[in-house]
Amino acid sequence: MSKRWYQENKRDPWRRDAKSKGYRARSAYKLKQINEKFGLLRNGDVVLDIGCHPGGWTQVAVEEVGESGFVIGVDLLASSPVEGAEILVGDIRDSSTLDEISELLGNRKLNAVISDISPRLTGRYDTDQAISLELSTMSLEVASKLLSPGGCFVTKVFQGLGIEGLVDAAKLRFASVGRFSPTASRSASSETYLVCQKRLVKNKDSKGSAMDDVRDHLSSIGIVIEDDNFQEEETKVGFRKIRKRD
Repeated sequence: MSKRWYQENKRDPWRRDAKSKGYRARSAYKLKQINEKFGLLRNGDVVLDIGCHPGGWTQVAVEEVGESGFVIGVDLLASSPVEGAEILVGDIRDSSTLDEISELLGNRKLNAVISDISPRLTGRYDTDQAISLELSTMSLEVASKLLSPGGCFVTKVFQGLGIEGLVDAAKLRFASVGRFSPTASRSASSETYLVCQKRLVKNKDSKGSAMDDVRDHLSSIGIVIEDDNFQEEETKVGFRKIRKRD
């Protein structure tokens, strides 16, 4: 851990405030600011938090939906229990995890899918951007399948190659799509949040999955998605290498 990193985090007012208020991560304030701006989470809502570890967004979601609402969090990593929420350990891409979510939902309709999911950064920009894009697209695909018509979706994205394809894919599935950068985000970060509202009853023009739509966009700008997957052992997330055509 570098001395500079330690000093910046020590001075970080959002981190200090999160700790004093009992939030598990400073990112809790990002969701608070998103919700203040767009009013995505309301009393009584049913919410799915994808990539919930360590639980900061889940905590905020529980506060916003109240006792009459219901929050499910899912992540590859185990999180400490959050009072008022159900926390699952599993891969959101696996049918077994989706079955668990469906069982927990019962007859309830899902009103919102939220995701602050992020890769374990390698320090290699192209690699990190590729993983982040796949994770965000995966979250969009899950939201498209599980959300009730009129529901909302928010996910973290990093500015860079492929983001416009993700935005376009979201516009095929939601009536309103925009980007928002909370003040709680670090000024040096390239992160922003894709905010999607009013899930459409039927997708516009899309002939496949959200991943298919993003792949088509990447291909249109001269990017090849390799067929050979490889696994970064510590990230626990498989992804496809992205490179420019020769």
